[in-house]
Amino acid sequence: MSRLSPEQLARGIAAYSSGNHAQAVALAAREFGSRAVIVMPEDTPQSKMDATAGYGAEIVTYDRYTGNRVAIGIALAEERGLALIPPYEHPHVMAGQGTAALELIEESGSFDTIVVPIGGGGLLAGSATAAKGLDRRIRVVGVEPELGNDTQLSLAAGHRVSIPVPRTIADGQAAETPGELTFSVNQKLVDDVVLVTEDEIRAAMRFAFERLKIVLEPSGATSLAAVLHGGFSGRVGVILSGGNISPERFAELLG
Repeated sequence: MSRLSPEQLARGIAAYSSGNHAQAVALAAREFGSRAVIVMPEDTPQSKMDATAGYGAEIVTYDRYTGNRVAIGIALAEERGLALIPPYEHPHVMAGQGTAALELIEESGSFDTIVVPIGGGGLLAGSATAAKGLDRRIRVVGVEPELGNDTQLSLAAGHRVSIPVPRTIADGQAAETPGELTFSVNQKLVDDVVLVTEDEIRAAMRFAFERLKIVLEPSGATSLAAVLHGGFSGRVGVILSGGNISPERFAELLG
């Protein structure tokens, strides 16, 4: 958002997201004195919608099983004259997301492996770029829910493939296909993609809560789930990417 002109900021920002990106854009727009309109699935957890609206954004909902959020976002931006900031399909967004791995390595030293959740692939692509840029020996492993393995299938096929909209508790990772730009980066830099089950995600959420005193949403816990159940060795860095979950939903999933 800092790369936008004053004129663009004055007109406002559009974005589409089910959680982290929605809140980040809403907050950043407020801090820049702009306004944000966010396209979100109508079944987005209420806590995520409330947080996004709480930062001052207008929310436009759609049905994730019948609608195309990219098309809706583009049409909305054009109709209202807004600058569109996608959740992963842009070099600046990927670079910003990659600072998670950059800061992890700068603060904790190098790792044998870094494990990163995958939604559209921006966090993974940015993290892989940062990690490999600092130390080419670091293995970068992406993690998807077993019920939403579009990136794993795409990497195996050598091209992007689409799957039905995933029905997983990890709603922030319910992508149908990887981003075109993110996939091109991940093809070159990512060493492996592993899958975790719904029960493994729940177990990781419980572990983080009981042992680490950290509240994670399902999408933020998949990387930890992979490490707890995947037999990693050496020094492993784990990116936990979100805690956007209500107390009620958290208790429901772990009850």
